[in-house]
Amino acid sequence: MTVAAYVRVSTADQNLDRQLEATHNYAVDELGCDPSTLEVYRDKSTGTDIERSGYQALLSDAEAGRLDAVVVHEVSRIARSISDLERTVKQLRDAGVAVHIVSERMVLRPDQEDEDPYQRALFQMLGVFAELDAKIKRQNIRQGIAARQESEDYRHGPAPLGFEKDNGELVQAGNYHRVCETLEQVAREEMSQRQASKELDCGRKTIRRALDERSELYDL
Repeated sequence: MTVAAYVRVSTADQNLDRQLEATHNYAVDELGCDPSTLEVYRDKSTGTDIERSGYQALLSDAEAGRLDAVVVHEVSRIARSISDLERTVKQLRDAGVAVHIVSERMVLRPDQEDEDPYQRALFQMLGVFAELDAKIKRQNIRQGIAARQESEDYRHGPAPLGFEKDNGELVQAGNYHRVCETLEQVAREEMSQRQASKELDCGRKTIRRALDERSELYDL
């Protein structure tokens, strides 16, 4: 059996250990995969961006018949919308590839007749919740931006980390998603403020301010 693991990160310093360890152990212990043959596909992008090279290579190899199973740590690693999730799973299953979700202990097999209907329903529900969560985050961020634009600090100060000013409006800069992922890692204590300041090329004071005073801009 040829097994692949898919992991996704958004910054160079993001901690991949948990994803790699979980998918590796599952592939070896549950699927009997030889560690030396485990294919690992990885990306540095946000979950709402499906045009990612590792993801595309995974699908290409699956459709070429090179894979039998794909292991991911959790649903949100491979998709953050129900449409993206359904599309990805359908492509893999049509190619004869089983999808294993480690954290939820779910297996979606190519042969739908052998599929547990309860697992299928749970999988669809998780996709709905993942999409809802992404929409709520976007709404919270929009509200945070609106509140920030009304403050004196916004009118007279520089744009917050990950933002820029465009004709008097606060807009997300090109590194916004990278900033969000980095700050989230700091908040989860997976990265130090010093590492974050180096990753984002800013001072530690800027990192602390983003976390303590402007967390609504990053949905933290």
